[in-house]
Amino acid sequence: MSLPPETRVGHVHLKVADLDRAIAFYSGVLGFDLVARYGTQAAFLSAGGYHHHIGLNTWESLGGSPPPPGHTGLYHTAFLFPDRKSLANVLKRLAEAGHPLTGASDHGVSEALYLDDPDGNGVELYRDRPEADWPRNPDGSLAMFTRRLDVQALLAEAD
Repeated sequence: MSLPPETRVGHVHLKVADLDRAIAFYSGVLGFDLVARYGTQAAFLSAGGYHHHIGLNTWESLGGSPPPPGHTGLYHTAFLFPDRKSLANVLKRLAEAGHPLTGASDHGVSEALYLDDPDGNGVELYRDRPEADWPRNPDGSLAMFTRRLDVQALLAEAD
């Protein structure tokens, strides 16, 4: 039995080592709004006035370190931007903050920026191309690929 097509991922809740540092990244660098803060242990951030897209907490992780490579856990969270200009603007904020990318890819159906947050959690920032522009095989199935994204061309579209 399939889920209804309207089903969406509502939010992600991350264990972080330093709440203020995580808020500075997700709000100060990426641009999410701080909606609520619960003392020194938790905070909730969103885009567009939603109650929260991101939860941050130190309940089990205060002062902790990221899991070592080769272990299970979250690969990355992905944040969908409405258009290429919005993605370009967040890329500009990352560059101005000196926050490095770990990758940038054109997948045919989308363009994506990859980076790690201050706690080592993977983050994908992306925008989808219109479905009519998605690459397709002769049988109509998707023909996704991974190619290098021209980051400088994307950055040139920022405000």
